[in-house]
Amino acid sequence: MIHLLVHHEVADYTAWKAAFDSSFDWRRKHGELGCRIFRGAGNANDLTLFFEWESLEKARAFTTSDELKTKMGGAGVKGVPRFDFLTEVHSVRRSAAD
Repeated sequence: MIHLLVHHEVADYTAWKAAFDSSFDWRRKHGELGCRIFRGAGNANDLTLFFEWESLEKARAFTTSDELKTKMGGAGVKGVPRFDFLTEVHSVRRSAAD
């Protein structure tokens, strides 16, 4: 599994989220296993998305696809998104029992 970190700004979060939600099956078909969405604390249209993807190859193919560029443009993504491909090397999760 590979992690994909995406950062971009959108014109309108609500419109972007509707487009994002409508692409659920399409992303899954291309290897998405899960996603978390974060918004900037000072700018609700500044987004960071943290995906789990089946493989690095599928994640790279997805991020370079013309279809993704078209969908992002239609969703109101501003500028060029940043894509980072990550592998997890360490994780700590705290609980109330700690």
